[in-house]
Amino acid sequence: MEILAILTLPFLGTILGASSVLFTRHSVSARLQKALLGFAAGVMVAASVWSLIMPAMELSDDLGRMSWMPAAVGIILGMLFLLALDSLVPHLHPTSDTPEGRHSSLGKRQMLMMAVTLHNIPEGMAVGAVVAGALNGDSGISMAAALALAMGMAIQNVPEGAIISLPLRADGMTRKRSWLYGSLSGIVEPISAGIMILLFEHISPMLPYLLAFSAGAMLYVVVEELIPETQQGKHSDTGTITFAIGFVLMMILDVALG
Repeated sequence: MEILAILTLPFLGTILGASSVLFTRHSVSARLQKALLGFAAGVMVAASVWSLIMPAMELSDDLGRMSWMPAAVGIILGMLFLLALDSLVPHLHPTSDTPEGRHSSLGKRQMLMMAVTLHNIPEGMAVGAVVAGALNGDSGISMAAALALAMGMAIQNVPEGAIISLPLRADGMTRKRSWLYGSLSGIVEPISAGIMILLFEHISPMLPYLLAFSAGAMLYVVVEELIPETQQGKHSDTGTITFAIGFVLMMILDVALG
């Protein structure tokens, strides 16, 4: 039950954020959107470093001076994986009018949902990888560390759920459907987390690579999408400030609970 709770916690954060559409139809202002994206970026960077990359390097201590190698390889592969998804999956970011990925007949609403779904894949992978590490008694990773990461992902998923559901409502979609679309954008997190745990059962020696792979995937999302979106146009300083807040909050969660 504890593992199930950890895996579903980030998804619950998305549902909570999407629920905001049940009380208002107003879309997110540009300043608030930058604040929320900056916060999410800060959480993801801190989680990548403290929850994933550092444990990956600690698990590779037996390699001596080459202990950096699994982390380096995993990060690169994770970024390449997200690059491939970003290039193939049709999606549209909330701050853009230009679709990305392969040409598709999907409507704007579906492509907005796909964009956040892409963000959520590496977050689910990260939680799953840390849970897998906690299940491995020799890894030095505790279930408390997995809970801390899941809490951080859940917190930053609250604004992501709102960023999807509110624009859909403002665009004319019903409250219930807007809530449903916003919520379902997060269902990929427990699914991808479960896949990572299943993979670990077959390739447990690859845990350092899996941790770093998840970190690389999240860092791709931050560098390719979140940070650029916070720095375009006005209020860029708002995104910078909330990035710092998200980073510090996730760092505190990981160190205090992990």
